[in-house]
Amino acid sequence: MKNYYVNNQAQSNGDHEVHTADCRYLPSLLNRKALGQHENCKLAVTEAKKTYSKSDGCETCSNDCHKS
Repeated sequence: MKNYYVNNQAQSNGDHEVHTADCRYLPSLLNRKALGQHENCKLAVTEAKKTYSKSDGCETCSNDCHKS
């Protein structure tokens, strides 16, 4: 399982991106919320949507959950 985080700052399209702990685009400590450990990005995005209804996966680290 991996640790996931959601960016507190929305992208220009309004999405809050979900990242793994080892992602090169992981936001700073002040700009992210821990989502806990999950088996896959889909579960992490579901958790993120409890806080930010417009959430999706990072194209780099959670590509399976990234909307184009």
